[in-house]
Amino acid sequence: MSYQLDDLLYLMERLRDPEHGCPWDLQQSFASIAPHTLEEAYEVADAIAEEDFGQLAGEVGDLLFQVVYYAQLGREAGYFDWRDVVDGITRKLVRRHPHVFPDGNLRTPPGTLKLEERQIKERWEQIKAEERAERASAPQQLSLLDDVPRALPALSRAQKLQKRASSNGFDWSSVTPVIDKIAEELDEVREAIGHREQQAIEEEVGDLLFAMVNLARHLKVDAETALRGGNEKFERRLRYIERTLAAAGESFADTGLQRLDELWDEAKRQGL
Repeated sequence: MSYQLDDLLYLMERLRDPEHGCPWDLQQSFASIAPHTLEEAYEVADAIAEEDFGQLAGEVGDLLFQVVYYAQLGREAGYFDWRDVVDGITRKLVRRHPHVFPDGNLRTPPGTLKLEERQIKERWEQIKAEERAERASAPQQLSLLDDVPRALPALSRAQKLQKRASSNGFDWSSVTPVIDKIAEELDEVREAIGHREQQAIEEEVGDLLFAMVNLARHLKVDAETALRGGNEKFERRLRYIERTLAAAGESFADTGLQRLDELWDEAKRQGL
């Protein structure tokens, strides 16, 4: 017997049963579950990065459970339920893929209708205009940036903010002025360091990081993914240094910087 989605939804109801449910689950709310959702999403990303596909199904399941949790909380509060979640995302994706569902009907057999490239582009522009109009009509949507989640990692949010501004015409047309902006921000960091103003240093470093994300975006690089790769590279090389020192009976803490730099370069030569 293999459990299906309906079984998971039933399990969630049982966990939240006021009389017979789990005490921990009964204490949870949208706000308390949100950090767990971020953690589970990162664990999915880690499994993919490590190509640990045996573990990936379990991590995706953990992430799916977070969605089921929100659906249950929404149903209890009268906001929405699982059917609303599924209906909403399905309608949105059908609407956003007119080249796959030309008549807007999910069940129309593939190949029944075809759109020319020009028609696809026109339909896509119409869809974006309709969605912008919907956002503008909602009272809480006061800015084109309002729906960029604040809980995103800072690099990812910076890239989304920049992309949103760019889609509305606020952007440089080439990468050269972006690089010039980075040089300008770096000079401002140096100036703040010279004045020894910690608050100004923090602000200027933030501006520099934001400019670096802009460079990544212009080069079609995902900043978050690039930094994760940089982190992993640093970790591989540092672990190599630790292993090498341990094999020689040496201590990391007692090793001079010159020796550490030599081992770092050695790790680089080995492709770590």
